[in-house]
Order: sequence, then structure tokens, then C-alpha cells
Amino acid sequence: MGVLMTGEKASTEIHDILSSYAFPGICRSCVRFGSGHINDTFFATYDDGGKKNRYIVQRINTDVFKDVDALMDNIWRVTSFLAEKIIKNGGDASREAMTFIKNKEGALYTRSKKGACWRAYRFIEDALSIDAAQSEADFYNASYAFGTFQYLLSDFPAASLHETIPAFHDTPKRYHDFIDTVKRDACGRAASVRDEIDFYISHEDDMRVYADAYSEGVLPLRVTHNDAKLNNVLLDKETRKGLCVIDLDTVMPGFAGFDFGDAIRFGASTGAEDERDLSKVSLDEGLFRAGAEGYIAGSRGTLTEDELRLLPVGAKIMTLECGMRFLADYIEGDRYFKTDRESHNLDRARTQIKLVREFEKRKDSLEAIVCSLSSAR
Repeated sequence: MGVLMTGEKASTEIHDILSSYAFPGICRSCVRFGSGHINDTFFATYDDGGKKNRYIVQRINTDVFKDVDALMDNIWRVTSFLAEKIIKNGGDASREAMTFIKNKEGALYTRSKKGACWRAYRFIEDALSIDAAQSEADFYNASYAFGTFQYLLSDFPAASLHETIPAFHDTPKRYHDFIDTVKRDACGRAASVRDEIDFYISHEDDMRVYADAYSEGVLPLRVTHNDAKLNNVLLDKETRKGLCVIDLDTVMPGFAGFDFGDAIRFGASTGAEDERDLSKVSLDEGLFRAGAEGYIAGSRGTLTEDELRLLPVGAKIMTLECGMRFLADYIEGDRYFKTDRESHNLDRARTQIKLVREFEKRKDSLEAIVCSLSSAR
């Protein structure tokens, strides 16, 4: 077995983990894979009598996901449900859903001698992920996949899922935590970013729109991905159609508009998330339309009129929440998000502020786009 890891102990650990699974054949290689910052991921290739089988083996970051049993229970139930639906609809569950594999003891993960938690799932062949849309068609296809994810899980009991990261998209709570951070001013940075702080304070009411709508019975809780970025969808290599939604660690009860909103925040901006030159940061309405059209078409009529009406608001709230978290981390001394320069989190916060202003400037246009697409469904 070829293993590319750092240090002999690490090689021994991955060897032990692979041995805990009944993968058919002989392991020919196991190498680091992907660029994720949360979990350590490896790509294992097995030769089963001339047939090549490939798997992803992943060490779960238990600093982020403290209750691994709850995490894996969510993922197992959701992926099993998806597979059943896909097969019933005549699809290929081996490519259109993640397939997690139980170990030899029938458990959803293996705990190593060092106490690390590892899981395994089948590698999906002939697929690719992208960090930025190369065309409106790419963004439509990725958004369609997220809409399909919502459609397939529309009758899954969302309230039965565990909250793997408590209050993850509880924006009003995020706001109160932000105000506490400003008051603490642990690193003496608050005075230098007063304009940015005041921007978020002035948008407190905006951050309550979804929470209030839920309290009033206007919005339902659904099974949501909660990290609906472009690179969390696999596209078919040949057709570039949306194939499979991946990275399900944050699948929890939530609002459909927040998944849509996160996809728009990440995918329809003309600038990088940490762009210093704010003149390069704008909202591409063509990409917004493509994303909205794909998401609405993929959801196949499962979204209510109120959910559709509030989609643009979801994009604004997710952008507010994300930027506020960046600014809070800057004020705290850059403790959570990885940074490459002193003002990195501040730069990120400023791009999100610019995007919020874009949403506000184009409010009528964005609402008209969603209204038109909703009427045509």
C-alpha cells in the first residue's frame, strides 16, 4: 500500500483505519486529496481482480464537530433517504448521492488508537467540482442540484435531525454575539472599524426577517445543507450537469432561502471573498438569475409562495451574517477563520458589506427576477 502522509505514525494510523473496512481487493495507493480546511481527506485505490475501486477516507475534525455520533446519524439517514428516492425516480444513486460505508463492525465511523474518528465513502467517478462558475450555465446547474436536494428531501422529517453546530444560522443570535464581541473589544480593534460596526447595527432588523417569519408560521423548517457553495456540488465531467451535493456535515434543519442565499453570496459576486479592491466587487445579475432559475426549477414546486418571495432576502441575510462573523473574528484577533494577512478578515467583512449594498440597490430588480421565475414554474 502506498501512503503519502506526514510521519510514520500517521502512515500506521491510516493503515489501521483502512484495515477496519472490508474494502474488496488490494490497496494500491492512499494519498492526500482535496483542499478542504475542516477535515483531513485521503483517496484510496483498491485493485479487485483488475477492477479499480476508489474510496474517500476522511478524518473528522472533532474540534468543529464534537458529537460525531449525531453528525454521522444525520448523514447516514439523509443519504439513505436520498438514495431510495433517486432509485425510485429511476436515477443512479451511486453517482447522484454520497454512499457512506460502514466498517467491519457495522459502525458509521472508526475510532483510531489515537482517538481520531474516521469515515469512508465511495468516490464518485467522472465528476468535478469548481470554485467559481465559468458560465451562467455552470451556476444554473449547480443551483439546480441544490434545488433537487431540497426537492428530494421535502418529505424528510427535518426536526428529527441533530443540530451538529448549535445556532449555526441563527442570525439574531449571531448578531447578539457580535455586539458582545464589540463590547469586549479584546484586541482594541473596535475603534478602527466603527463604520463597519455601525453598518451591522443599522441592519439588525434585516437579520430578524427569517426568524420572525418562522415564528409567525410563514416559513417552514426544511432539511438544508447550510454550506451551499458552488464547490459543494459535483458536476458531471462530460455534460457539466449538476450531479451530487457533497460535504453534508452541516446538514440540519433550516430555511431553504438560506441555502439559496449562501449559494448566491458565494457564486454571484464578481469579486473574490477577500478582494481588497471593492470596485471589483459587485452582484452579477446574470448569475443571480441563473442561480434563482436553477434552484427554483430543481425544487420542482416544493417551495411555498412565501419561501419563493423571500429568496432575495435570504441572500441578503446570509451575506450580512457571513460578513458580521468575519468582522467579529477580526475584532477578536482572528481566532476562528484562517488568515494570510493582518487585515484578512476585515477585507472579507468589507466585501460582504459591499455585496449587501448591491442587494439593497438592486432590490426591486432581484425581486422581479424571482417573481417572474416563480410565476413560470
